[in-house]
Amino acid sequence: MLEFDKAPHIGMGMDQRNSDKLICFHCGEVCDNDDIRIEDKIFCCQGCRIVYEIIAESGLDSYYDIENKPGIKGLEDVPQNKFAYLDDAQITDKLLDFQDENTGTVTFSIPQIHCSACIWLLENLHKFHPAIRSSKVNFLKKEAFIVFSRDQLSLRRLVEMLASIGYAPDINLQSIEQKNTPSASRKLWLKLGVAGFAFGNVMLLSFPEYLAGEGEIEPYFLQFFSYLNILLSLPVLLYSASDYFRSAWVGLRKNMINMDVPISLGMLVLLGRSYWEIFTDTGTGYLDSFTGLVFFLLIGKLFQQKTYDSLSFERDYKSYFPISTTLIKDGGEEAISISKLKVGDRIIVRNRELIPADATLLSPSAQIDYSFVTGESRLVTKKSSDFIYAGGRLAGMAAEFEINEEVSQSYLTRLWNHDSFTEHARSTVSTISDTVSRYFTYIVFSIALIAGLFWLPRDMVVAWDAFTAVLIIACPCALALSIPFTLGNALRLLGRSSFIAKNIETIENLAGIDMIIFDKTGTLTMQSSDAVIFHSFTDESLTQKEMRQIKTLARQSTHPLSYRIYQNTVGNVSDKLVSYEEVEGAGISGEIEGKKYQLGSKQWLISKIGSFANGLDSSVGSSTYVAIDGKIRGRFEFKNTFRPGLEKTISELEHNYTIALLSGDSDHEREQLQELFGTDKELRFEQSPADKLEYILEKQRQGKNVLMIGDGLNDAGALKQSDVGVAISDDISAFSPACDAILVGNRLHNFSRFLNFSQSCIKIVYLSFILSFIYNIVGFFFAVQGLLSPLFAAILMPLSSITVVSFATLATTMQARRKGIIG
Repeated sequence: MLEFDKAPHIGMGMDQRNSDKLICFHCGEVCDNDDIRIEDKIFCCQGCRIVYEIIAESGLDSYYDIENKPGIKGLEDVPQNKFAYLDDAQITDKLLDFQDENTGTVTFSIPQIHCSACIWLLENLHKFHPAIRSSKVNFLKKEAFIVFSRDQLSLRRLVEMLASIGYAPDINLQSIEQKNTPSASRKLWLKLGVAGFAFGNVMLLSFPEYLAGEGEIEPYFLQFFSYLNILLSLPVLLYSASDYFRSAWVGLRKNMINMDVPISLGMLVLLGRSYWEIFTDTGTGYLDSFTGLVFFLLIGKLFQQKTYDSLSFERDYKSYFPISTTLIKDGGEEAISISKLKVGDRIIVRNRELIPADATLLSPSAQIDYSFVTGESRLVTKKSSDFIYAGGRLAGMAAEFEINEEVSQSYLTRLWNHDSFTEHARSTVSTISDTVSRYFTYIVFSIALIAGLFWLPRDMVVAWDAFTAVLIIACPCALALSIPFTLGNALRLLGRSSFIAKNIETIENLAGIDMIIFDKTGTLTMQSSDAVIFHSFTDESLTQKEMRQIKTLARQSTHPLSYRIYQNTVGNVSDKLVSYEEVEGAGISGEIEGKKYQLGSKQWLISKIGSFANGLDSSVGSSTYVAIDGKIRGRFEFKNTFRPGLEKTISELEHNYTIALLSGDSDHEREQLQELFGTDKELRFEQSPADKLEYILEKQRQGKNVLMIGDGLNDAGALKQSDVGVAISDDISAFSPACDAILVGNRLHNFSRFLNFSQSCIKIVYLSFILSFIYNIVGFFFAVQGLLSPLFAAILMPLSSITVVSFATLATTMQARRKGIIG
């Protein structure tokens, strides 16, 4: 038995008598007697008593305040050697997502998770043991992601602790060999298959009634077919439709009526009326409509999931990930998409870039920051041949790696699939949808009740038909599908045009933007392969060796100007670089063969060296200054090439948005930029990352909804603070921790179209709502008069969903074509 710090028991004062039954204080099951008790608390078994003691002794008594009798059935005891196999290092290595000397992370599937109290308890595991640093629960997937100190707590002890409180992880051979959790997509396909099978067969068994005239079929045949339909409907009720009922029940337990409540109510009324007719021999019911309804709803859910899976960009983690990486091939370097990486490929990773897949370090040494994985910012020194987990971020000099595992299978990709890592802001349209659903349900109940009571003294059959028809036809399934189909299709269409949005909230936020801020270098300018000129400030020009050393230094950084210097300097790089340092947005330095090289902005070198020689301020283009052993030797001057169509893009945007420019460069191109932006726009130069961040905060305090288009990690703070952060991607890129979208650089000229399209998509959502309301109003009109049979209402209910879904999908596709998003 695990030992925990002792704490006094705290009585909850709950009445455990339900009529004449004794109820377990922990799990709520009926107790045979009151023999097992602690003070006034009665338990059904020793397992529940032990779990309560552990929870109370850890100071987590408020667990029982969240839900009434929230616990699962306790374990009688954890057998001493049940989890002994977890002492095997090979098994542990396969189960752990990440591990180093001190830290381990693991994702457990825990089927026992069933309510908010379970979530609360599992996210407070650190109170059970100080070695547990953090734990996050994904309720829908019933998973827990745990970060713990391996030097204080073994994986076996962690699992035993979870089992002792009734949450034993589901560990099997498949999870050990493949590290796969049950696929939500596979379960959805199975539910869809069951519903489709039942729907088709129920329709087949109902054909005789549809086609035959009255009295042409013997009653016992109809009754036999009806009972077969009941058997076919049960798997649909208990399995295919279970998610809707579970979600509705959870919402009701929290005193919240979500969208699944009226959907579930419509299903139950349709099912209940059908069973009543069949068992009372007054009809054959409407089980064909019930199974068809569930089938069409699951098709909608599958479409939504497939859209999100194919364009998943919903976590802040993904914004760290470079779309391209640098492949070392045939003695040269080539930028390729990460999706093309294969096992055995050699790549180079620069300062602050992430290792995109599990790999082996080839360089002599490297400093790796695993804060992305563990949450702790701590540098780990790795040596040649060491294994490096995907998600580690390189700190310092560029390093070479050999890929061990494809990106699609790496730990970083699996991390993105955890919805629990990101606190999602509630979408306005989703809030409207659930709010409407809440009041909609009360209105439907009222109308159905009034209609039933009105007809009851006149005609009981009509009263029953009116009551059930109102509930069935008013089921707001179409309302539930408007958002995922409209915005999910918009994500897909934007992705096809090289604008990858994080999620549907990003599209909604894009529609509300009223100010756009541009970065210059790497955003408005292109990664040109020429026009890099070195101007010497002394009579002594740089030697070829010094140029190669500067190339070596520039290779380490992801800054666009450093990358251009590296691309345009001939010669091989040196492996003698030591003491590399980079100041974000300012400069880089390092020592090569006893000489100190510095490469950066004028202001940064002034702060390092103290003064500049005469003529240093005469630059006419973007410049990066060079110092060797504390002496300014000259500057690299870049002739910027602005992206094609930029003037037209800004002209299109300025009619509807406030436009501004924030550049870390000098104002040498002010006149040229004023020609592009206009003299009335705010153009700020020599802006540090902190200056950009403060400017955005100032505008947001003024009530502006700000969109920032920037250059990845070099604008990380500004992109994160803005309401929508868009990272520009070219051949080589790294993105900020919270960018909301990625735009391929050669599509910047379409940006106004993307914004306009996002506004149209929100309008389509509201039009879908209106279409759904019109359908319900018309349906109410006929249903309350008893003119609409429940059968016809049940047929119209899925047809209304199909109508709204078709409208949303076709409307977004037509808008995308009209606005030039797709061909």
